[in-house]
Amino acid sequence: MYGDPALPPDFVSLPYANPDAPKGGKVVTANVGGFDSLNPFIVRGTPPWQFRYLAYESLMLRSEDEPFTLYGLLAESVETDSSRSWVEFTLRPEARFSDGSPVTVEDVIWSLSEIGARGHLRYRGLWDKIEKIEETGPRSLRISFNSKERDLALLAGLRPIVKKSQWDGRDITESTIHDIPIGTAPYVVESYEIDRYVTLRRNPDYWGRDLPIKRGTDNFDEIRIEFYGDNNVMQEAFNAGAISYLREFNAEKWESQYDFPAVQRGDIVKSEIPHQKPSGISGFVMNTRRKPLDDWRVREALIRAFNFEFINEALTGGRQPRITSYFSGSELAMDHGPATGAVRELLLPFADELLPGALEGYALPVSDGTKRNRANIRSAAKLLDEAGYPVVDGLRRDAGGRPLTLTVVLKQDGLIQQANAMMAIYARALERLGIALTVQSVDKAQYGTREANYDFDLTFMRRSLSLSPGNEQYFYWGAEGADTPGSRNLMGMKSAAAEAMIARMLEAESREDFIHATRALDRVLTTGRYVIPIHQYAVGRIAHKKELKYPKEHLPIYGDGVAFLPAVWWFDPE
Repeated sequence: MYGDPALPPDFVSLPYANPDAPKGGKVVTANVGGFDSLNPFIVRGTPPWQFRYLAYESLMLRSEDEPFTLYGLLAESVETDSSRSWVEFTLRPEARFSDGSPVTVEDVIWSLSEIGARGHLRYRGLWDKIEKIEETGPRSLRISFNSKERDLALLAGLRPIVKKSQWDGRDITESTIHDIPIGTAPYVVESYEIDRYVTLRRNPDYWGRDLPIKRGTDNFDEIRIEFYGDNNVMQEAFNAGAISYLREFNAEKWESQYDFPAVQRGDIVKSEIPHQKPSGISGFVMNTRRKPLDDWRVREALIRAFNFEFINEALTGGRQPRITSYFSGSELAMDHGPATGAVRELLLPFADELLPGALEGYALPVSDGTKRNRANIRSAAKLLDEAGYPVVDGLRRDAGGRPLTLTVVLKQDGLIQQANAMMAIYARALERLGIALTVQSVDKAQYGTREANYDFDLTFMRRSLSLSPGNEQYFYWGAEGADTPGSRNLMGMKSAAAEAMIARMLEAESREDFIHATRALDRVLTTGRYVIPIHQYAVGRIAHKKELKYPKEHLPIYGDGVAFLPAVWWFDPE
């Protein structure tokens, strides 16, 4: 994105991969919930979340050890102009789909256009910014953009490529679970049973196995994804040895509950994987499409009533630090004092729109750590009074006398296993303010429908953010998604300031200008009071069978993720 790639033209492998890693073995991972689709590129159905990354490839591959650098995969070369108004890719002659047929320019153009125009919402943003795609040679194509966003050339290199002829006379968006798109990746589906399992087998004829970018990766012969009804059953299966590894997101549980016999014998190993990426935002998002959450004072009151210090101590032993802004823990994070210098200059044109704290400085409220949280509850009550929700007969009521009630919708998911416990504590705090909080825990399918239609007051949200945030920020926070069902803009925010900062990020020609714009965006998002932040995942925690190994000498700056496990791990029976 900025400067030169870190790896030289003659590099042997990615720095965080072991080029001599042995091939073989089987790994079993697990998801909570179910699946009814094996097409990750369309709106219809729910595929396993990791399927896109295991079974499909793109023109280029991202290095997890650099903020945003791509290296050729299906493409053997890439060319662009200084302003990145266009990008041209030349395909490798040896690139093949899993059925042995060659990857053609026609396949690439069809994948970009069909998935981009009619596929899942996450792919449509790029298509809207493509002016034209044209074949420029037997193995090359050029994409011209209608926007000045400098990351578009990179994003085009990351779009999935599938086989066009598979869909001749058929509509990919109406495919069933039996219509699995043909890709080029090392793994192909061997078998599956809806809501039970998917087995992926490494293709012995995989076309790219000798590329430096792939050396030491994709080492397991078989990857099996098992599905469980809830997190407790999944944990029991892991403890019994039915699952090869488990990611743990609760630091207290990591310290106190991973002492079962397999751990004591050394059959299960606990590995901690540090990272340098931003905290991102994890917490309870507030739906501003609904009253009273359209009032920032109500949202600030709800943030103050959330007794993070007490909850964190009770549920994680205080081991996990709080998220303090969307990019906290990185050089992209806002300063919590007044905006100064270039950041202030970027924000000043939007002074009338910005909420209190964006220019003056803002920090999340801190409690005294006691159960009562008296000072923050008092200040929250004052804000609710100012917003027009006084206490009448023991309940907060609006001007029409209707009680202030809120509904939290939660999905049964291992990633948010603590959410119900947090909400139980939070409900008692809101009761003291005169607010009734109802928690609804629903299955994955029902949750998907409710989330897509914004049928909630609050829900759990997690957005991982990179060291080089880009076009996806429009998808997360852009006004267009506020009124579009199924968007990632769960809070329904519409902010001209946020969109202007994203535009400045994407047009920046230096890392310094990019950092200023991102810090300004962080201020707009954080002071928007859209999310009640919880703790950050400051380190990856993986419990795994002793036979699973990874290159400990060089860990990627992005830490754990599907591009780390299972991508660069291997099986060692000795």
